[in-house]
Amino acid sequence: MTTIERTVLGAGIDRVDGAQKVAGRAPYSADVTYPGMVHAVLVRSAVAAGAIAGIDASAAEGAPGVLAVITPYNAPRVARGPDSGFWRQPPPPLQGLDIVHHGQYVAVVVADSRERATDAARHVAVFYRPGEPILALDDPRAETVRDPFGSDQTRGDCAAALAAADVVIDAQYTTPDETNNPMGLFTTVAAWDGERLTVHDATQWPAGTRAALAGAFGVPEEGVRVLAPYVGGGFGAGLRVWPHVILAAMAARMVDRPVKLGLTRPQMFTGVGHRPATVQRIRLGARRDGMLTAIEHESVQPSAVNDDNIVEAVTQVSAVGYACPNVTTRDIVRRLNVPVPTSMRGPGDAQGHFALECALDELAYEIGVDPVELRLRNHADVHPGLGLPWSSKALRECYELGAEQFGWWDRHPTPRATRRGDLLVGYGMAGVSFFWFQQPCAARASVDREGRAFVRSAATDIGTGTYTVMTQLAAERLGLPVDRVRVGLGDTDLPRAPMQGGSGMTASLGSAVHDAAAKLIQAFLDLVAGDIASPLRGRRAEEVLAEDGRLRLRSDPACGESYREILERHDLAELTADGSAAPATPQELGLAPAGPFAARFAEVHVDADLGRVRLARLVSVVDAGRILNAKTARSQIIGGTVGGIGMALLEETVTDPATGRIVNGTLGDYLVAVNADVPDLDVTFVGEPDRFNPVGVKGVGEIGLVGVAPAIANAIFHATGRRIRSLPVTLDKLL
Repeated sequence: MTTIERTVLGAGIDRVDGAQKVAGRAPYSADVTYPGMVHAVLVRSAVAAGAIAGIDASAAEGAPGVLAVITPYNAPRVARGPDSGFWRQPPPPLQGLDIVHHGQYVAVVVADSRERATDAARHVAVFYRPGEPILALDDPRAETVRDPFGSDQTRGDCAAALAAADVVIDAQYTTPDETNNPMGLFTTVAAWDGERLTVHDATQWPAGTRAALAGAFGVPEEGVRVLAPYVGGGFGAGLRVWPHVILAAMAARMVDRPVKLGLTRPQMFTGVGHRPATVQRIRLGARRDGMLTAIEHESVQPSAVNDDNIVEAVTQVSAVGYACPNVTTRDIVRRLNVPVPTSMRGPGDAQGHFALECALDELAYEIGVDPVELRLRNHADVHPGLGLPWSSKALRECYELGAEQFGWWDRHPTPRATRRGDLLVGYGMAGVSFFWFQQPCAARASVDREGRAFVRSAATDIGTGTYTVMTQLAAERLGLPVDRVRVGLGDTDLPRAPMQGGSGMTASLGSAVHDAAAKLIQAFLDLVAGDIASPLRGRRAEEVLAEDGRLRLRSDPACGESYREILERHDLAELTADGSAAPATPQELGLAPAGPFAARFAEVHVDADLGRVRLARLVSVVDAGRILNAKTARSQIIGGTVGGIGMALLEETVTDPATGRIVNGTLGDYLVAVNADVPDLDVTFVGEPDRFNPVGVKGVGEIGLVGVAPAIANAIFHATGRRIRSLPVTLDKLL
């Protein structure tokens, strides 16, 4: 390992964009201003089903400063954008009169100020022919879609194994709708120049937004530029191109001026997706010694009436999480008159782990085997479906080290046996096996005469630290100090990149940056291949090491020259190389791609009389492969854990069962974990670099949340003896 590797890559350096953000200089889409820019404000449906009977926009059209009121009666025709490979684009807005959910956009008011547009929007009178909304998963009118993701699995004979099992756990678990609620309200600024469109957006996938806009408006992709250098959080809400983005571009085209459209917090609850509720049934079959013989896991979740957004499968963790010979997983979707569900941090796995890990806890108490020991006995040493060795896996170490750090083996195993005054004390744990995700990606790297590198890609940074870890990676690969490397992101004019989601960006973009840096070094070697003045003449890449702003022979540290010397001698201002990477297949490597793994250990204190729950401690031990920045990685786990605390104890998007209106659609009513809810959080990383990508990473963004809720729920059972199978665990459920 070189000096650069020891001091740059892996070190917990501060965020390279931290000072810019603290000073308010980081350009978010809400900060963008154009000369002559006007503002658009949305009008939302007041019913959940039916149709628009008419719209009277005359009062709004005559209001001061109003340029246009766009309704289904005068909106231009736009197309549905191309499918992304992960989901279909939403139906284009204002193209018909049908109403499919409360809060659907029914009009847009454009005015010379946001205040005037907001006031005029209140004067748009919308008349409805209300229908009877379908709002409950058990409503017999709901259309049922089986195996919507094509991911249902069957291994062995689950029915026979359950019938023959010594012990069977059969339980139903439910999780509610939850809303992503990133700090930054989503804002889109759209500006047309003839047939060229520039859009500033709070998107987690600039390339996907460009493709959708090009398809919607019938212009070439190269005629659309999407800019998203900074996004104020997303948690999955920014992965799709939501109707407000199309409406901003539509309004800009109609009034022939740049338009800014910013969502309000209530509009974020209905317009950019949410984690869907689930009703899950799990049946576990086991021998008396705790060895699993069968897992049957079924989940039912909602989708929208007219939108085929692919919400991730909930049950897949049961197919791969443990060594079990007989497994059946089923995911079912029922179409309801609700806003469109979408990905939310730890998608699918967050809900699935709650059911599976709580059911395993029930099994452990039923047969008298310690919960940690039960998981160790059923550890999947190879991928249960593929039968291949994992590309990396340190889950056993997560269990063992986590139990030691937490003091797990000192706990009294009997529920409701430990007290501190009036408080019942409980200890719970959960294992985590998150899915693997990596996509093709491209990057470009340059080095100039001053020995400065510029690395760029169309990927974006939603606050996860992508700017920082890519700076570190490029610095290590090119042999430069961090302050000599600049990273550019969030611009579709840059090399194409995938979405920022699924814990896949670091592996995807990191592999592309790794390749671009290698090709840039090769470009320097090609440049001096016939240069008699160069000590590197005729040398191959494997003979050379990048270090301290120069290329030198591995065999002779004194033999080499700097980037500056090479470029000056050849009269070049800079040298540039493009790199790309695509994930290998399991068959190519003979390995099963491994996502991150973790173990969670929670201590809770429950008031014996009031049922109030306080989280006292939470220990996370995580195998995320190679850690590029210890500080940002720990920050990601802590942030995700705070979200997991909210999922366990607080978060629930409540819909009026009669009207379909979200009744707690503000941050004053929707409860999230705050400082008083969060104790000191212990995070430890274990494991080795992963073998499925050249950087060795597996990602930490999603796994921070997964497994937290079941660990807390299991701790609450240990404290109280009450098994709560429905999230969030609130005091009324404990009384």
